[in-house]
Amino acid sequence: MKVAIALALPLLLAVSAGSAQAQGTLEKVKAAGSITVGHRDASIPFAYLDDKQQPVGYSMDLCARIVDAVKAELKMPDLKVAFQPVTSATRIPLLANGTVDIECGSTTNNAARQQQVSYTMTSFVTANRFVSKKADNLKTLADLKGKTVVSTSGTTNIKQITELNASMNLGLNILAAKDHAESFLMVDTGRASAFIMDDILLAGLVANSAKPDQWQISSEALSVEPYGIMVRKGDPAFKKVVDDAMVALMKSGEINKIYAKWFQSPIPPKGINLNIPMSDSLKKVIANPTDSPDPAAYK
Repeated sequence: MKVAIALALPLLLAVSAGSAQAQGTLEKVKAAGSITVGHRDASIPFAYLDDKQQPVGYSMDLCARIVDAVKAELKMPDLKVAFQPVTSATRIPLLANGTVDIECGSTTNNAARQQQVSYTMTSFVTANRFVSKKADNLKTLADLKGKTVVSTSGTTNIKQITELNASMNLGLNILAAKDHAESFLMVDTGRASAFIMDDILLAGLVANSAKPDQWQISSEALSVEPYGIMVRKGDPAFKKVVDDAMVALMKSGEINKIYAKWFQSPIPPKGINLNIPMSDSLKKVIANPTDSPDPAAYK
């Protein structure tokens, strides 16, 4: 009997795991009576905490519309919404294991990540650059040769600068920080010469810093980075609801209003206006929505 139980237990666990994996997000959310939104806490202006410690931002507004679409699909107007902070390093694992149902932040959509997760329609297009102090006169990647640089753990940016360091023999000392705020602080305090990150996130950090005029963002772009809201892989029913909601936002023009709210108007907590016009790349996506990870699709 003990042998039979011992043999049956692994099979039971395998069946349970398979059943959990087979359960779609819509079924999971309906059974739980709530949907869990993963969000960043310092990715200004996409997803960050305001002065009341509430998650706000461009991506959060887009996700709010998506949640409304999920409520309509499930006919559950009173569906509860829970918020779960994630980091660059934890966002994909927490989505994959079911801790969060959708990730709303500033996450690059690329082919490698699409092996693990899926993305809805691209909601922003940025580029990988670096920020440094004007006094240091660092403008190009070549200017960083032999210096200490920092990027955030778990990002495509740190992976790319590591690859460029090797291929171009730059001799960089590359540090990994836990989040964007720590990365920026390391440059501010002289522990690194430059912070490599998506230019829009750098712009947000500079605008909200104590002395914005002392910073400069490199004109040289290292890559094109399309952002998308993440959902679990292999769940076409949920992805369709999310995709349809995003396409509706784009076709109705509502996404333009949300963009203007976060990029061309005063935003919390300091009321700073980033004053960043919508790029031609994003206008192209809004006219023809795509979830492509190919940088060429955005040029």
